[in-house]
Amino acid sequence: MLHEHIPNLAKFVEPDRVRREVYTDAAIFEMEMERIHERVWIYCGHETQVPKAGDYYATQIGRQPMLMVRGKDGKVNVLYNRCPHRGSMMCGDRSGNAGEFFRCSYHSWTFHHDGKLRAIPMMESGYAGTRWGRDNPDCNMKRAARVENYRGFVFASLAADGPGLLEFLGRSKIAFDDICDRSPEGEVEVVPNCFRMIQHSNWKIFLENQLDALHPSVTHQSTGRAARDVELEIEKRTGEIPLSYHMLSAFSTVTIDKWDNFQTLNYPFGHCILTGYMGLRPKDPDTLEYERVLAKAYGEKRKEEILTTNIHHVLIYPGLSVQSPLQQLRAVRPLGVNKTLTEIWHFRLKGAPEPIYRRALSYYNLVNSPSTMINADDLENFWKAHQGLSSDGGDWVSFHRHYGRDTEKDGIVETAPNCGTSEAPMRNQMKAWTQYMDSGK
Repeated sequence: MLHEHIPNLAKFVEPDRVRREVYTDAAIFEMEMERIHERVWIYCGHETQVPKAGDYYATQIGRQPMLMVRGKDGKVNVLYNRCPHRGSMMCGDRSGNAGEFFRCSYHSWTFHHDGKLRAIPMMESGYAGTRWGRDNPDCNMKRAARVENYRGFVFASLAADGPGLLEFLGRSKIAFDDICDRSPEGEVEVVPNCFRMIQHSNWKIFLENQLDALHPSVTHQSTGRAARDVELEIEKRTGEIPLSYHMLSAFSTVTIDKWDNFQTLNYPFGHCILTGYMGLRPKDPDTLEYERVLAKAYGEKRKEEILTTNIHHVLIYPGLSVQSPLQQLRAVRPLGVNKTLTEIWHFRLKGAPEPIYRRALSYYNLVNSPSTMINADDLENFWKAHQGLSSDGGDWVSFHRHYGRDTEKDGIVETAPNCGTSEAPMRNQMKAWTQYMDSGK
C-alpha cells in the first residue's frame, strides 16, 4: 500500500499495464473521488423518475449525497441532500414527493424545489444582527454546479468548469440515441424500481469487465451450456425454442473466436463501444407488429437503420454501462476502495407493443439481475480479482492483449479486424484515468 503522497500517478499507468495499487490503495481512491467522480459528468437518473413537481430521487455523485428534483417550472434540479442549517440530510428515503417545498425534519427550515430558502422559523427574532439571513446564499441548499439533460437522461457535474455534456459524451451519445430511437415516439420511460447490487471490489474492475469480450465464453460457459441443454430438449418436445433460453444459451454458442469478430471503438474521456448487434429480432408475430409500428413512425428505411444499429455495449466513463438494444443500463456508485454499488435499470419504449417490453424485462431478470448465475459468476470474479490484487503476488496488471494493433484517427482508437477481444477498452480507460487524475491537481 502507498503510505505517502504520490507525486506522479502517471508512473503507475503504462500503455500496456497498470500498477495494482491503482485498484487497492485507499488514498488513490479518495483522489479518484475528488478528481474524477466529483468533477466529470455523472448520470443522476432519468427525468421520468421525477414526473411531477416536487418529485425527488436520492442519488450519489462521488461521495456526495444528492437529490434530483422536479421544480414547479418543470425543470429538473440536482441539489446536495443537506440542510444548510445544521447539516442534516433533507431526505432520508430513496424517493418521494416534497409537496410544495422541502422541509427539514430537524428544525423546520423550508426550501423551494430549486434549493432556494423559503423560510426559517422565527427568522427576524432569532437571526437579527447575524450573517444568517435571506440574502445570504449560504442559506440555500447547495446546487450541483452544472446539470444537463440529453434525451431524458439527466447528468450533473459538481465542477463549475469543464466540457459541456455533449462534448463530454461525444460519439458515445449513440447509447441514448439508440435506446430512444427504438421507441416509435422517440422517448423512453424508466421502470420505477431497479436492482441494487454491492460488489466487494474496486469500481474500475466492474467497468473493465463490461467491454471484456473474452470473458463471456469463459466465465459464463457453464450457465450457457445448461441453458442450451434445456432449450434443445424443449425444441425436441415442441419444435420451438423459447427466446428467453437463447438469452442464456448464447454464452455457450457464441464462442471466443466469434467474439473476436466484434470490434471496439475507444473515445476520448474514457468512453468505449463494443460493436456487434445484440438486439433480438426473430420473426415472431410480436416482433413483426413492433416493426410495423416503428415503420409507421419513421418510414421503412429509417426503421431498418434503427434496428440494425451495430452496438452491443456502450461504456460512458466513469460510471455508466448501457445496453441500448435491450433498454438496460447500469450506474456505478463507488462506496469505497473495495466496495461498489451498481444500480441496474431498464426502460419501456414509449409507443412500442407490450411484448417488446416483456422481452427486455426477461433479459433484465435472466442476465442482469443480482439473482442470476451470470451475475453470480461476475461477482465472484470481481471479488477474486480484488483479493488477488491486494496480495504481494505481483505488482502489475496486464493489458497486453492485441496491444499495438490499434489504429487511431481523430482521437478515436479502433481495434483491428478480428481483435474484438482486445484489451484496448481497458487501455483507453486507464489513459483517461491518468489524464483526469493529473488535471485534477
